[in-house]
Amino acid sequence: MKALVLAGGSGSRLRPITHSFAKQLVPVANKPVLFYGLEAIADAGIREVGVVVGDTEAEIREAVGDGSRFGVRVTYLRQDAPRGLAHAVLIARDFLGDDDFVMYLGDNFIVGGINDLVERFRQERPHAQIMLAKVSDPRAFGVAELDDTGRVVALEEKPERPKSDLALVGVYLFGPAVHEAVRRLKPSRRGELEITDTIQWLIDQGHRVESTMVSGYWKDTGNVADMLEVNRLVLEGLEPAVAGEVDSASELIGRVVVEEGARVSGSRIVGPAIIGPGAVVRDSYIGPFTSIDRDCTVIDSEIEYSIVLRGASIDGVGRIEVSLIGRQARVTPAPSVPRAHRLVLGDHSKVQISK
Repeated sequence: MKALVLAGGSGSRLRPITHSFAKQLVPVANKPVLFYGLEAIADAGIREVGVVVGDTEAEIREAVGDGSRFGVRVTYLRQDAPRGLAHAVLIARDFLGDDDFVMYLGDNFIVGGINDLVERFRQERPHAQIMLAKVSDPRAFGVAELDDTGRVVALEEKPERPKSDLALVGVYLFGPAVHEAVRRLKPSRRGELEITDTIQWLIDQGHRVESTMVSGYWKDTGNVADMLEVNRLVLEGLEPAVAGEVDSASELIGRVVVEEGARVSGSRIVGPAIIGPGAVVRDSYIGPFTSIDRDCTVIDSEIEYSIVLRGASIDGVGRIEVSLIGRQARVTPAPSVPRAHRLVLGDHSKVQISK
């Protein structure tokens, strides 16, 4: 079995962060979302991975490399534009051959991995297998309709009037019959080759399509609220560890990780929280569910339930919460005064905030 990981797309719902940064590389607990997927694939025993890339190819290549750090071999597949999930299968035909494969959306986060899903596919041998999860607003997803026996009978992409609340999770397994399906597709009203139409073709042609309900936690990390929620969930599983410097005037409470090269002085950190390598936290309060990435600076400030990306600086700010702050962003005091600030800052931003 091979894997096809989708790491293209524009990340429009995470702008301005993704104006200059691949959405799959936005970190959760200081590790890119994409890495969690690659680790899950490797853990399932899959070694050959095709990574579909677009305009952010250089960033993805630099971060992932040849895949050896994850225990896989990576082949990069260039998609000239975001033309739909099925188009990614189309351009990956030579790489995939006639092997079974798992298609994994690189900005999805699934707790518990995909081992059970892969094993079930290998044992039962359907032509396709999908994962489903109940969602409050299925209009934003591909939606599946099941019959009374639980068999998949119909799918629709982002319907205005959904026939169920069952959304397709961003992990799919296919046998080689899928290649004929994608060849026969025509672009949808959105101008894309839809994976839902692909699976519907398989159903209409009498091929067996099975579904599995997600038993653990799943999120499409396409917006800020979901990124922060996934960050919270991952931080909940932290084991406390201090490899950096923490002075005697500082207090660490609960599950706190201070990575090697980080320096904490005169500060209070309440976990779960993580402070990345080379970061400096001085005379500050870091509250629960906060990730401070490598080489950041937090001085004389308070921050909670937030993600701060590499090299950002927060200096002299009363309080920040529920925020996603981009690489090399600068947050400093300015006249005038809210008690709490909620920010989504793009890379290299500079914002002045009243103390």
